[in-house]
Amino acid sequence: REKVPCEPRHLGDAAPGEVTEAVKVAIDVGYRHFDCAYMYHNENEVGVGIQSKIKEGAVRRENLFIVSKLWCTCHKKSLVKAACTRSLKALKLDYLDLYLMHWPMGFKSGEADLPVDHNGMIIPSDTDFLDTWEAMENLVATGLVRAIGVSNFNHEQLERLLKKPNLRFKPVTNQIECHPYLTQKNLISFCQSRNVSVTAYLPLGGSSGGMHLMEDPMIQTIAQKHSKSAAQILIRFQIQRNVRVIPKSVNPKRILENFQESSCRNCAGWNRGWGWTGRAAARVLSRLTLTPVPATAPRLPRP
Repeated sequence: REKVPCEPRHLGDAAPGEVTEAVKVAIDVGYRHFDCAYMYHNENEVGVGIQSKIKEGAVRRENLFIVSKLWCTCHKKSLVKAACTRSLKALKLDYLDLYLMHWPMGFKSGEADLPVDHNGMIIPSDTDFLDTWEAMENLVATGLVRAIGVSNFNHEQLERLLKKPNLRFKPVTNQIECHPYLTQKNLISFCQSRNVSVTAYLPLGGSSGGMHLMEDPMIQTIAQKHSKSAAQILIRFQIQRNVRVIPKSVNPKRILENFQESSCRNCAGWNRGWGWTGRAAARVLSRLTLTPVPATAPRLPRP
């Protein structure tokens, strides 16, 4: 079984030059799980930050949990190993702890990350994701990755994968967009019933009716009640649902804040029906209690 820190760092969409320092700060704070991807185009910067801290003696490689993702233009079986090797080289690592299929659909292979036709429509690949999965299983067998999983899979896609004949390695996690405006209750229940963990990306994001989640009056009220930031409340919302959460920030203050213990219980009732009622909000607030983060990091089952 593979230990996974419950507070990973998501490293997408940061400006050039910011990522290396963010990684260093995160390691100093205590983060050990880093969520990367080829498509973020910053794995080299991540690798520089990680190697700097390893050489400094601040952390050992075996204490880190590094995740990367297979991009859609590399779904063809013959391209999977090369894609993984490219990420390993950029990250300056010998192996990945977890490698995810970024999306279930493949795109036409080539130099363009988002290949489009003359109408501006994405050109799909004819590779079935079940075939892609077989190539990812080979990565585990050869030791390039310790475990494999998926991202952005819905119920039907994940069930099809789990029922694949001659499945050698089950997906250990499904990384999905998830926050109080998009609680994903049914998908999370399905994943957990199949012993597939869930990782929430964009836990602080999302908007509804022109209002950003972090600015929602209900989130602000709960945060003020418990002397926490809105981000801490949103992170705690996921942790208490047994969902791993990957907040993203390059701001040192927020990196520390996101790592610190947050508090919120029984927040599943926040699912946004494009508007909350005062009565529903009052019920949520009345049930809030403080719950500490477990001292022991949750475990991600190995395939």
